[in-house]
Formats: sequence, structure tokens, C-alpha cells
Amino acid sequence: MTSREIRQAFLDFFKSKGHQIVPSAPVVVKNDPTLMFTNAGMNQFKDLFLGEAPIKFPRVADTQRCLRVSGKHNDLEEVGIDTYHHTLFEMLGNWSFGDYFKKEAIAWAWELLTEVYKLDKDRLYVTIFEGDAKEGLERDMEAFDFWKEWIGEDRILLGNKKDNFWEMGETGPCGPCSEIHFDMRSPEERIQTPGQSLVNADHPQVIEIWNLVFMQFNRLKDGSLQSLPAKHVDTGMGFERLVRCIQGKTSNYDTDVFTPTIDFIAEKSGIKYGIDEKSDIAMRVVSDHIRAVSFAISDGQLPSNNKAGYVIRRILRRAVRYAYTFLGFKTPFINELVPVLAAQFAGVFDELIQQQDFVQKVILEEEVSFLRTLSTGVQRFENYVEDHTVINGDFAFELYDTYGFPIDLTELLAREKGLTVDMEGFNQALQIQKDRSRAATAIDTGDWVVVNDEDGFEFVGYDTLTAVTEVIKYRKVVAKNKEQFQLVLSVSPFYAEGGGQVGDSGELVSEETGEKIYITDTKKENGLFVHFTNKLPLELKGTFVAQVDKTKRIDTENNHSATHLLHAALKQVLGSHVNQKGSLVNADILRFDISHFAKMTEEEIKQVEDIVNAKIRENIPLKEERNVPYQQALDSGVTALFGEKYGDFVRVITFEDQYSKELCGGTHVKATGQIGFFKIVSESAVAAGVRRIEAITGTRSAAVIREHFELVHHLKELMNNPKDFVSALGKIIDENGALKKEVEKGITEKSLALKSDLEAKIQQVGEINFLSTIVDLPSSEAVKTLAYAVKGAVNNLFLVIGAEFDGKPSLTVVISDELAKEKGLNASNIVRDLAKDIQGGGGGQPFFATAGGKNPAGLKGAIERAIDFLK
Repeated sequence: MTSREIRQAFLDFFKSKGHQIVPSAPVVVKNDPTLMFTNAGMNQFKDLFLGEAPIKFPRVADTQRCLRVSGKHNDLEEVGIDTYHHTLFEMLGNWSFGDYFKKEAIAWAWELLTEVYKLDKDRLYVTIFEGDAKEGLERDMEAFDFWKEWIGEDRILLGNKKDNFWEMGETGPCGPCSEIHFDMRSPEERIQTPGQSLVNADHPQVIEIWNLVFMQFNRLKDGSLQSLPAKHVDTGMGFERLVRCIQGKTSNYDTDVFTPTIDFIAEKSGIKYGIDEKSDIAMRVVSDHIRAVSFAISDGQLPSNNKAGYVIRRILRRAVRYAYTFLGFKTPFINELVPVLAAQFAGVFDELIQQQDFVQKVILEEEVSFLRTLSTGVQRFENYVEDHTVINGDFAFELYDTYGFPIDLTELLAREKGLTVDMEGFNQALQIQKDRSRAATAIDTGDWVVVNDEDGFEFVGYDTLTAVTEVIKYRKVVAKNKEQFQLVLSVSPFYAEGGGQVGDSGELVSEETGEKIYITDTKKENGLFVHFTNKLPLELKGTFVAQVDKTKRIDTENNHSATHLLHAALKQVLGSHVNQKGSLVNADILRFDISHFAKMTEEEIKQVEDIVNAKIRENIPLKEERNVPYQQALDSGVTALFGEKYGDFVRVITFEDQYSKELCGGTHVKATGQIGFFKIVSESAVAAGVRRIEAITGTRSAAVIREHFELVHHLKELMNNPKDFVSALGKIIDENGALKKEVEKGITEKSLALKSDLEAKIQQVGEINFLSTIVDLPSSEAVKTLAYAVKGAVNNLFLVIGAEFDGKPSLTVVISDELAKEKGLNASNIVRDLAKDIQGGGGGQPFFATAGGKNPAGLKGAIERAIDFLK
């Protein structure tokens, strides 16, 4: 079976068992502050496990793109080295939300593996949870009894809490699990060593392929276990490992999941795969990493220097580094793998093929940048080793942290020169950075405290800014030693941050006591609307009036609706290739990122503004459609954004059917006339192939227009209100330029006039012509002109000039080139020493240096002390 057939067989099998087949969630996580990336199949269903969202389908199956490179699940440094770890991988999963449990999950797993995929039953082993006395958890005899129906007891093994009790993190849904392992060794090896002894022993040919997790508990912050409202099944089968088992390969990379990209790399490099371990590892690294980077970019995460963007950049740079070091690629080539990958996943994950050109362009630009960095790092390394026999840990860390130079490449370069790297010092510096970063981002989140037992939540903010509500639950959060509280309300008019729009703020007023609590922000966490406040109400029971800040909401709506008009106008002016790549909408400004590879011209900006403002003046009414079937919305020509996870029913926002029609959950104006006026204030590059537009509307644009009119009016008054303001201003600028040249000419002449006076004052100190004096000149440039004029006329010169500009002292030291070379005099060192007298500092070159200070009284002493350097 091909990998494509294996994937489809899984989905078809569970569809026949009554499962709804759902699409993969984006690999980049939104609306969950605990995750940067989807690292397990269950992530998109977390709110269902916690009972925080309604269950639409009790049985679900999918193949989910997952990324594991940070936090608890960090496999990055093992990727490519072994045969079965990956950064991005597919997780095949079947799910039960309060429906079937262990019996069916076990039976269907066995049926699929042995009857559909025809895996050898004698090569399969399973594990069950052995229990944990400290947790008060007993052995999972229920799973044991169900497994006995299908497999011999000698191949049902006990697993400890580490291997057989699955937890999402320190808190959250968890439960015992049952792993399925497959022994791929030869018959001779299996006779010699029983497979039982190699399960969970990191043997490369005895591998886990499927994990059946039985979700029963919720781990609380204090470590205790709380039973979930219902029991669930969460299974995850590693697609790449499964294909390896079915296709009978000894490595995941030998399957048709990876051979298309590895074959391409081998052809481009001229190196055959399977000949040399180092080049083999490099090819595996590149073929794995291109998947992670490509899908992350297609899901909306661009490489950057922070958070999730930094992780993606780090993965890509690891691939570039391996290609550079072991495959001989000194120019970009990894981006050329994108079309190969896109074709491979066509019909499975079409996000990539639909954005192929964009993704390839972004990766190309990142490659160019990092290859330049590698070249710079190698040069810095070469300069460093001229004077060192050991690579200091701090220097190695500087290369790593400042220049993005991988530590293993530093070690490789050192070994080639017979040197060693102080790895202890490097690791200490790295740990200090990690501790600093961890402390800066550390958040202590408490458990939810239930106030009212409410089953549902209702958001009413599309229709009203006020609602009567109750507090369902709350929790305390401490970040950077600042205490905050988060509330969940039964009914809320507060929009939760999402789709680029910031969350609402406002007030929560107790109907019983009249106490007012300010809501500072509203965010979405899984399925919950979480309201932030700096203090809790004195009385949490009872009813409250939730009131959104109306002014902030209206200004935010103006900007949000303007982004929709802007998006359509950009497609009209720049082309249909334009797609939204990110946005920020608040009360002050709108920021809109688009896929476009050239700077917008002034004419293009003007055209876009004119189109948007024309639509505003037309006062187009908002057409809002809620609960539209997703496919129906797509068929109607709606614009959907890459990287967003849409449900079965969506909200469609339309401003004129043939102009702007988008899927959107944000709040909007009732008609475009409310926006008032639209003005682009900046257009710039934010990443390779991505341009950023910032614009203002409504009250902010009115304020800016007023400021500009007042400024022009004031300038006209200063110029005695000329009839032709622009011509008059141009004339003044020309006159000012001419006058500046005259002044500069006068200063130069004055400086040169002093040249003869200074030459007459020069003293002969041995072979050196010495002068230290204070001059009256208006600028440092004038002093520099004078100093170089004297230097050009006098040999063996040691000149120190003091001056004062606007009450601040200045020192200039000039030394003839021959003195700097032969006598060891250094202007930079001398000026730094003399600058102490004027409470300042400076530097420069051995033959010319300057310093500034803040103590003019010390200038005389510095001038008098200069001759000491000749003693």
C-alpha cells in the first residue's frame, strides 16, 4: 500500500464505524495561550474533553498535522539522527466524546491493524497502565481484559506512569493509555531476543505505532485528579511509523512519505543517499524540516525572532546548516523542495499547494539571510582563533545568540583546527538566558473556582453592548508578580480577542451592591470567553450588568470593517494573488499584512485609498449572515483565510456582494458611512513576500486631518500667508541651502586661517612636533578640518585640540601615521584617558580620535596633561 492509500484506509475504516471525518486543524495554535503549535491530535478537541463546548459529533476521526519542537514534547535534536523522530508529523486519530470507551477502541484498533493493514499479529505487543499507588490509581484491568480477547497475555505488558498515563501538560485532561508496539526485526533477531524486553526500550526496530488514551480525569493545579464530566477516547497513531511498518522499511525515511524529497536532495547535491552517514543525516534533516516550515508558513506563521516565529526560523536554519556543512550547498536550494512537497500532499492538505509560490518565496529569503549569517559567523570564528587556543564559552554563545550560529557548527570548525569549545561555559550562558526568558514569561495560573453551575454560555455582543449576567467561575493568575483575575460569565456582550481584533473592555456592575469592576480585556481560551480584571467583586453571587466600553468598540469596528474594504481594494489594485497574512485591529489603528512581493507605489496607495473612501461614501449597509454551512459559504465565493480553523457553520460579512465578502467573527459597522474617512499612514516590508499596511479611520483620521490643517495654517502664518505656499516654501529652502553653504565656507576659511597660528605654536619634543591648545570654532567639523590641515603640513605631529560647543567640552587628538606605527602612540587610547578630565569618553582610530564630555572646567587640565604622553 502507498502512504496515500494507508491514510485513506484509516479514514474510510472509521467512517464505516460511524465517525465524522474532520479536517486537520492548523499547525499554528490560536485561542489557546498554553500552546504555540498543535502538538497532539487532541488539541483541537480540548474544550470538548473539558465540557466547555457542545459536542456536535460523538465520534470523530482525522489526520492531524502536529509539530513537536519545544516544551514537554521536544524531539528536534533527535530528528534526522535516528529513523523515527520528526518535527512535523501526521497523527491519525479516532475520538469518542462520551460515547464508546475501551472495549470498542481496542477492538477496532486490532481489526484495523490486522485485517485492513494485514500486519503480522505475532509482531504486535500492547501495554496497559500498571497503576500508581501514590496517585491512588489501580492497574487498568479493564483494558487488560479487553485485550485478552485479541492477543496473548504474554504480549500484554505493564507500563508505568511515564509511558502509560497520558497527560497533556502539568494541568488538563489526562488518563491511562494503552500503547501498541510493532516488532520489525528479522526472524533471527526475534528468536534471539524476545520482543517483550525491547518494548519502550528505545529500540529503533521495536516501535510504538498507536496510543489509545482513555480520558477520565482532569489534572488540577495542586496535582490532584478530578473526574471528567464524561469518559472519552483519544487515540493517536503516528502515520509515518505506520507506513514504515506496512511497507516493511527499516526507517521512516525509506518510505514514500519521504523518498520524493530525499531523491530530489540527492539529485541536486550529487550525493547518493545511503552511502555516508553524515550526508544521510543531513538529507533526513532537510526532508523532515521542509515539511514543518512549509506547513507552518502556509498556516500563517512566518519566521521571526520571537515566540512561534523563532521556532520556525530555528528549524529552517537547522536544515540550512546541515545542507551547508554536509551536502555542500552554499547557495539557496531548500525552497525548491516546496513544489515537490505541495504535489505530494495535494488532495490531503491543499493549503500548501494553494500558497506554493508564497511559501517558496518566504523560505528563499530566509535561506539567503541565514547563508549570509553563516558566512559572517565563519569569518568571526576565523578572526577569533588567530589569538585563542580554546573557544571560550561566552564567545561560542555570542555566535549562537547574536548571530544565529549553531553550537554544533562551532564545535565542528573547532575540531577541524584541533581546538576545543568550552561547552560548560556555553551551557551556563545558555541556561542563564533560558532562566531569564522563563522568568519573563512565567505565568502562575490557578484552578477554576466554580461560582454558579451553568451549562451554557452566550455571546450577545453582536447585537447589544449591555447584558445582565452571572459569574460562572473565576481563577487567579500571577504574571511578573502582578495579580489578576479571570472571569467566565453566563452571558457576555464583550468580544473576545480573535481574527486580529482586540478584546473588549468595559465594566461589570453588581445589581445588588452597585460595585463596579473594570474589565481590562477579553480573550478566548479554547471555547471559553475569559474576562480579565484586576480585582474580584466582593460578592460573586448574584447578577451583574456587563457594559462594553462603547467608544472603544465603535472605533474598533470602524477599523475592522475598513480592513475588509481594504482587502478587496488591494486585490483590485495589486492583483488576485493578494491574501491576508495577519492583522491587528484596535480603537486607534488598523494593521493589515498581505502577500505581495513589491513595495506599493504612491499611485497604488492613492488608488487603494480612493476605492475604500468611495465605498465609505456609498454608505453600504452591512449584510451579516450567521450559522451559514461552511461549504455553502465557500460556494458563494466568500474569502476564507489560510491558517484559520472554521467550524461547520460560519459567519459571513458582506459589504456589497460583488466587492467584499469574507468569513469573519469580528464586530462591524452597520453601514460603511460610519467609518468616516480612511487614510493609509504607512506601507512597509514585514517579512519576505509580506507587506504591512497601517491605516486610520473615524475619529483618529479626523484628528490627524485637523492636526495637518493646523500645521499648514501655522506655517502659512509664519511665512506671511503667501498666495503660492509651495513655491514660497521651496524658495525659502533654496535660500536656506545657499546660506548654509556660505556659513560652511566661512567656517572652513576660519579653520584654515587658524592653521598658521597653530603651526607657529608647535613645540619640538625630541623628534616629535607637539601642540596642545584650545581653539574657538563653532563645530566639530570645523575642528576636524583644522586638524587634518595641520596634519597634512607637519610631519611627526602629535596634536591635541580642545574646544567647546554649546557649553559641552570636546577633545580631538591627531597623530601622524608614522608616529602611530613607529612610536606606538595611539590617538584612541590617548583621547579616552584625557576625556576623564572632562567627565566624558570617546575613541576612534590610532591616528585620529575624538571625545566629548560634560565638564568644560576640565578642558584646561586635559590640554596641559597631554604632553605627559611623550615622557
